[in-house]
Amino acid sequence: MNILMLSATFPYPPSRGGTQNRTFHLMQALQRSGHSLTLVTQRDTSVTGDQITALGQWVEDLQVFPAPPVPSGQRSAKIRRFGQVLIQGTPSHVLHRYHPDLQRWVDAGVNQGRWQAITCEHSVNEIHVRPQWRRQFPQLQIVLNVHSSLYRTCANQLATGTAEKPWRDRLLLPLLHRYERQTCGKFSQIVVTTDEDQRQFQAFQSAAPVTVIANGVDLEQFPYRAADPGGQHLVFVGGLDYFVNIDAACRLGREVLPPLLERYPHTTVTLVGSNPAEAVLALAQHPQITVTGRVPSVAEYLHRGTVFVAPLRTGFGMKIKTLEAMAAGIPVVASDRGLEGITGADRPGATAALRANTIAETVAAIGQLFEDPPLRQTLSRHGRSLVESEYTWARAGERYGQLLMGNLMDNLES
Repeated sequence: MNILMLSATFPYPPSRGGTQNRTFHLMQALQRSGHSLTLVTQRDTSVTGDQITALGQWVEDLQVFPAPPVPSGQRSAKIRRFGQVLIQGTPSHVLHRYHPDLQRWVDAGVNQGRWQAITCEHSVNEIHVRPQWRRQFPQLQIVLNVHSSLYRTCANQLATGTAEKPWRDRLLLPLLHRYERQTCGKFSQIVVTTDEDQRQFQAFQSAAPVTVIANGVDLEQFPYRAADPGGQHLVFVGGLDYFVNIDAACRLGREVLPPLLERYPHTTVTLVGSNPAEAVLALAQHPQITVTGRVPSVAEYLHRGTVFVAPLRTGFGMKIKTLEAMAAGIPVVASDRGLEGITGADRPGATAALRANTIAETVAAIGQLFEDPPLRQTLSRHGRSLVESEYTWARAGERYGQLLMGNLMDNLES
């Protein structure tokens, strides 16, 4: 099957972020299944020639376009962009990714019938999908692979008080609802990572079927740890320049750690992730908090920790970092957002994680694990087993390929 994958985010190395991780591993799984892949992506100044070469080994045709320049931070430019959003109804980060040369290249290929399926790896890529294609090319599969709903994310930030600019987001919220609902009409299939996002996109009354294909873990990169190191060492992992993770890291350092230190004075926190924001770097002034920046092996830090803590208040979609922690064997304490979509995480009799949403719940769950090594071992074992059975990239890629082939056969028969 000839497949065009659109990814405005350069998906290599896959360790760079959740979008890169999901896109690369689904691409890898499709390639290994014998499909012919064309990948169209954009590169910024951080992407090296060696990375382009490495990525090119996984596709038949790699087309790399320059990423648009970073938008101006001047107040007048921000006001102009915001006005454009209000008029057009399309989020500014989506409009920013539009590239006319990329559009012309894709248009030519679609008109020539080069592909049987097009996948948008993350909703930002919908900007290069023309709404008339479904009518002009009814046998062409056009799939939107949503990593998380923009509307749900914005609504949650307002509800939890984590919105950076509440006044702006209140104006944007109805526009985002209309935008995502209208976007659905361009696609023959919508893929999401969790049942919560599935319900949201079904609520948009999309005519396209909405299918859940979960995230996964590369089990070779995240082997099960040899032993429980004991101690009282907390670990959090995530891109520390992303507001969702910044909020979680600050919550862990400022609100969870102090009451823990009253009972467990040797407690330490290690925050692992690239490009830590100033607010995260400031946490390292505390003698028992370490901020690492990017590390060669996240698994090594997970193996050294006593408990992995994900006190996320916002951010939707399935969290790869939580799955990786489970795969590595470190016991997990996480909020509803940290455990979103991970079916069976706290199933009675096979608990793979402790769920905690408030500070008090989080402190209590961590304390319980500090004091109960058998419970740590139970969560460790069940977490690894759950990932092995349900959340590998091989399983996700197989389902993705089956969905594309199934849709193709349905169209050919109709």
